[in-house]
Amino acid sequence: MTVQPIIIQGGMGVGVSNWRLARAVSQAGQLGVVSGTALDLLLTRRLQLGDPGGHMAEAAARFPFPAIVERVWKRYFIEGGKSVAKKFLGVPMHALKPSQDLVDLTVLANFVEVNLAKHGHHGLIGINLLEKIQLPTIPSLCGAMLAGVDYVLMGAGIPRAIPGILDQLAQGQATRLKIDVQGAAADEEYFTEFDPTPYLKSAEQRLHRPKFLAIVSSATLAIALARKSSGRVDGFIVEGWTAGGHNAPPRGAMQIDAAGEPIYGERDLPDLQKIASLGLPYWLAGSFGDRGKIADAQALGAVGVQVGTAFAFCEESGIDPELKQKVLDGSRRGVLRVFTDPVASPTGFPFKIIQGGPETAIPVCGENRIRICDLGYLRHLFRKPDGGVGYRCPSEPVDDYLRKGGTLADTVGRQCVCNGLIATLGLGQALADGTTEKPLLTGGDDAVAVARFLAPGQSSYRAQDVIDRLLS
Repeated sequence: MTVQPIIIQGGMGVGVSNWRLARAVSQAGQLGVVSGTALDLLLTRRLQLGDPGGHMAEAAARFPFPAIVERVWKRYFIEGGKSVAKKFLGVPMHALKPSQDLVDLTVLANFVEVNLAKHGHHGLIGINLLEKIQLPTIPSLCGAMLAGVDYVLMGAGIPRAIPGILDQLAQGQATRLKIDVQGAAADEEYFTEFDPTPYLKSAEQRLHRPKFLAIVSSATLAIALARKSSGRVDGFIVEGWTAGGHNAPPRGAMQIDAAGEPIYGERDLPDLQKIASLGLPYWLAGSFGDRGKIADAQALGAVGVQVGTAFAFCEESGIDPELKQKVLDGSRRGVLRVFTDPVASPTGFPFKIIQGGPETAIPVCGENRIRICDLGYLRHLFRKPDGGVGYRCPSEPVDDYLRKGGTLADTVGRQCVCNGLIATLGLGQALADGTTEKPLLTGGDDAVAVARFLAPGQSSYRAQDVIDRLLS
């Protein structure tokens, strides 16, 4: 019987939970998790910077189909890296019927990230995907499974179809995922399809089927997934509203407090007794990143905890080092605030944003940004009058969104989460005015106290320091 990890490291942002962080946590005996969001984009930007350290090339050399690697490198790799002023070459946006080149890139990128996280040790590695970002999901899973990923974690929606897709990919079978399309009639269904055969060495090859952990905020959702999913659910991460990134909206009609944040209450507390009655392991997430919290979680029937924010600002995470220092300094001086923005994300889910004010010089993503949707991961699909499918984002230029049938109210207060999150890594797109896209820095409510992990006289800390404190 496999021993369950006590600590699961959160799969955060775009590249915050990168292969270095996941590897460090895994080597310490816990479950390291890479973020699977926009890995195709992340790989291409690393290559355009010249692949510092050669890590992308190292992992790609282990990919079973060199011709795919050669095509990707020919298009994106820049020896010595691009100049600061030069724009990053874009990646095509995902669609219901993507090009073969984009599918190949997505499979390769997920393989590379997981392979680097797993290489050189025998620890467990997971990948975290968002159910809201549906179009690249299946090729992302295939790439991760080719690299031997041990766990798949998914939230931000109802990932009922994913367990069955994992079963089919493991058997080398073609599969498909039903896609949410706004305005579709009751009898209309839209799917994205994927055949893993071109990525297998032979028709007989079988892939390891990773365990599937659903990220939920209520017993109702956990029960529905346990009973009605397309395949086996192996456990749950029960996430509270103090966790970073996207939060589940409050139950019932959205109410906003005087500070402009959603109001959560007793109805939003998960019924852990009902979740426990399902007989599946679960972990608690959301402000469980400190000494004594594992014991608290286990007293509530959990195996352990999922921790994100504490790992997000350690040395191994992907956040730009200068931004980390600003957050740690702001935490030390008590000037940070975490704001749960009810409208910033195009997904419609509340989204946590770290705000430091002028005392910290933490950039604010949405300030004076000229709207443009050039990455498109959070676009919504909608039914056009002719029955075809269109794509729109509440954060794109307002006139474009309205022309596509969107409403003005949906555009108010929206920010470009896609560009903001990748800018958090120091990989923001160069703009025409000589600046770059500003970061969108997210973290859980306990980001204000993240300096607790700093030893006296130190300005940074490592993933092992977080684990030691959690286990002490």
